[in-house]
Order: sequence, then structure tokens, then C-alpha cells
Amino acid sequence: MKRIILALAVLLMSASLVSAASTVKGKVINKSNVKQSANVAIGKGSQANMGSIRMKDSNVKGKVINKSNVKQSANVAIGKGATANMGSVTMQGSNVKGKVINKSNVKQSANVAIGKGATANMGSVTMKDSNVKGKVINKSNVKQSANVAIGKGATANMGSVTMKGSNVKGKVINKSNVKQSANVAIGKGATANMGSVTMDGSNVKGKVINKSNVKQSANVAIGKGATANMGSITLKDTNVKGKIINKSNVKQSANVAIGQDSEANMGSVVAE
Repeated sequence: MKRIILALAVLLMSASLVSAASTVKGKVINKSNVKQSANVAIGKGSQANMGSIRMKDSNVKGKVINKSNVKQSANVAIGKGATANMGSVTMQGSNVKGKVINKSNVKQSANVAIGKGATANMGSVTMKDSNVKGKVINKSNVKQSANVAIGKGATANMGSVTMKGSNVKGKVINKSNVKQSANVAIGKGATANMGSVTMDGSNVKGKVINKSNVKQSANVAIGKGATANMGSITLKDTNVKGKIINKSNVKQSANVAIGQDSEANMGSVVAE
């Protein structure tokens, strides 16, 4: 049975574009439709990508565009350092001279990462130690779906833009709609971001704009020092040369952070 699951995972990873230590002079475009499918990665350091673009130590001279539709599907990563990406763009140690655009629709689906340091990204753009000379735009629709990260320092991002140690020369824009969905991060220092922009140790020369709609949804972070952000912009050790604008609508939703020294931000701008 395990062999069947692993074979299925390898087969379905074709719905994503993965780039490691590569150079591209031109556009990087992923347009995929995934329906009633399962993508599973099991093992130490495992990663599961569905309807996503993942870049590591790569250079792109051109636009990076992800346009994917995921419906009634499951994307699961289990194992130490597991990562699960669904309808997302993730960048680590990469450089892009052009726009980074994520336009994805996720419906009735589950994205789960289980394991120490697990990360689950759904309908989001996440950047770490990367540089972009152009706009970073996330326009995602998430409906009746669940995004879950379980493990020490787990992070769950849904309909959000998150940046750490990155530089952007252009606007950072998040326009996402989250409805009847759950985003959960469980573990010490866990972070749950829903319809938010979060930046840590980053620099932006341009506007930072968050225009998100969250309805009938739950965003939960559980663990010591846990943080839950819903419809918010949070900045830590970050420099922005431009306007910071948060125009979010949150209705019939819950944003919860549980644990010692935990923090919950809803419809807010927080700068530290």
C-alpha cells in the first residue's frame, strides 16, 4: 500500500513546477487543473507540491506565474521537515527580475504538513532569502478547504503573502478571498496566517497592500508563543519605502492564538 501511495505522489507532482538551482531567461508559467486527486510525500524531509511553483536557489529573468485550480483534492507531506504546497508560489534563496504572480482557486480540498518544522501553504506566496525586482501579487480564492501544519515551529499560510529575509523592488499585493475554511498551525512557536501579509527581516521599495475578504472561517495557532494573523499586515525588523495599506473584510470568523505569550491579530497593522 505504501508503494502505491508513493507512486501516486510522484505521478501527481507533475501538476506542479519545481525548480532547484536553475537559471531561466524567460517566463516561468504553471497552469494546472487538479481534481479529485491525492498527492502524498512520506519520509524525512519530504515535500508535496500540488498546483504550485517551488523555486530554490534559482534565477529567473522574466515573470513567474502560477495559475492553478485545485478541487476536491488532498496534498499531504509527512515526515521531519515536511512541506506541503497547494496552489502556491514558494521561493527560497532565489532571484526574479520580473513579476511574481499567484492566481489560484482552491475548493473543497485539504493541504496538510505533519512533522517537525512542518509548513503548509495554500493559495499563498512565500519567500525566504529571495530577491524580486517587480511586483509580488497573490490573488487566491480558497473555499471550503483546510490547511493544517502540525509540528514544532509549524507554519500554516492560507491566502497570504509571507516574506522572510527577502527584498522586493515593487509593490507587494495580497488580494485573497477565504470562505468557509480552516487554517491551523499546531506546535511551539506556530504561526497561522489567513488573508494576511507578514514580513520578517525584509525590505520593500514600494507599496504593501492587503485587500482580503475572510468569511465564515477559522484561523488557529496553538503552542507557546503562537501567532495568528487574519486580514492583517504584520512587520518585524522590516523596512518599507512606500505606503502600507490594509483594507480587509472579516465576517463571521474566528482568529485564535493559544499558548503562553501568544498573539492574535485581526484586521490590523502591526509593526515591531
